[in-house]
Amino acid sequence: MKDILFEYMNRLTSLSEEEQQAIMDEIDMEEFKKGTELFRQGDVPTKCYFILKGCVRQHSVDEDGREVTSNFYTEEQAIVLFNQHKEDKSSEYTFTCVEDTVAVVGDLSTERDMYTKYSELALMTRRMIEESFSKVQEEYAAFIASSPEERFKAVLHKKSPLIDRVPQHQLASYLGMTPESLSRIKKRIFSTKEGKE
Repeated sequence: MKDILFEYMNRLTSLSEEEQQAIMDEIDMEEFKKGTELFRQGDVPTKCYFILKGCVRQHSVDEDGREVTSNFYTEEQAIVLFNQHKEDKSSEYTFTCVEDTVAVVGDLSTERDMYTKYSELALMTRRMIEESFSKVQEEYAAFIASSPEERFKAVLHKKSPLIDRVPQHQLASYLGMTPESLSRIKKRIFSTKEGKE
C-alpha cells in the first residue's frame, strides 16, 4: 500500500528518499470496513484522508429527507473538507466506505507542523488540490450541461470501475436520476454496443 504513496510523492514532489521515508514513518494508515462512516453530516471534521485502496461515498440528506450522493472517492484521491468559511465548521456531508478501504489518515491539528517540517509536502498537497479542483470544475460544468444518458456515458468513459463497485441506487443518485432511469439507460447503451460488435 505504501508503494502507492511513494509513487504519488515521486510524481508531485522532489523529496529525497530519506525525507519520503521520514514522512511515511510519521503518517497513520488505517483500514476501514465497508459501511464505516469516516465522519457524518453535522460533525466538525478533525481528520483528512488519502485513499490507497477502496471507495468512499460523499452524501447528504436534503431538506425533504432524501439522501443525495454527490461524489465517490477511490484510489489516489484525497478527502479534505474546505469549510473554514462556515461559522460552526461542520460538514455538510457524510462520508461512508462503500468497500473495505485503506487510507492515510491525517490529523488536521498537526497538519501545519508537518508542512513546516517538510515544505515539499505542502507543495504536494497544493498540487493535489489544484488537480482535484480542476477535475471537479470540469465535471460539474459537464454535468450541468448534459442529459442523464450523457452523464452515464461520461462515467462509463472516465470512471467505469464505479459502475461495478457501487450500488445502482447510489450511482443513480450521483447521476441525478432514478434507479429505474439508470437501468433503462444502461440497457439501451449496452444493447447498442452489443449490436455493433
